[in-house]
Amino acid sequence: MEILDPALQAYLDNHCDPEPEGLQKINRDTYLKVLKPHMLSGHYQGRVLSMLSKMIQPKLILEMGTFTGYSAICLAEGLVEGGVLHTIEVNREFEEMINAHFKLTNVDKKIKLHFGAAEAVIADLKETNFDLVFIDADKRNNFKYFQLVIDKVRPGGLIIIDNVLWKGKVFGAEKDADTENIRKLNELIAVNTQVEKLILPVRDGILIIRKK
Repeated sequence: MEILDPALQAYLDNHCDPEPEGLQKINRDTYLKVLKPHMLSGHYQGRVLSMLSKMIQPKLILEMGTFTGYSAICLAEGLVEGGVLHTIEVNREFEEMINAHFKLTNVDKKIKLHFGAAEAVIADLKETNFDLVFIDADKRNNFKYFQLVIDKVRPGGLIIIDNVLWKGKVFGAEKDADTENIRKLNELIAVNTQVEKLILPVRDGILIIRKK
């Protein structure tokens, strides 16, 4: 998942805030107990998500793709008093682990966990005017998810999409379907005049989108 030189990534890790103790445990648990643990945001990306959330001080956050709860916890660090984070996970096998992780880090009262297909859950949500949306679900539907939420995000709010550099393949010669799908997403966002946008080369690439 890392596209940066390992020495550079180690330097970055060592010169940002340390990974909180609870998140360290979640990181270890995920690598010990879950298939594809690399899907976890991890220390550096987690601090990036936390910083962005704290900068805009959101009252309402939406996340697609809970996994084991790491990124939701990082994003919840920036919630204002009384703020809520809705997170959507398609795999119910993670339910017990996710809830345990939320309780471990004392964010369980701030987070509402939903199970099901993201499109269906979003349609049922009464909340609108989200301050921050994090899209980290099935990659082939990233642009569909963007279209679903853009009108639900307040002006000045952020949409963050993960894995947009796709292990570096998007700027290489690869022509497989998944890579082409990510390229198309990036190109469609790049020409969208409703938003400002910036790709950060953090882990597998995160696309920061600000609604005008």
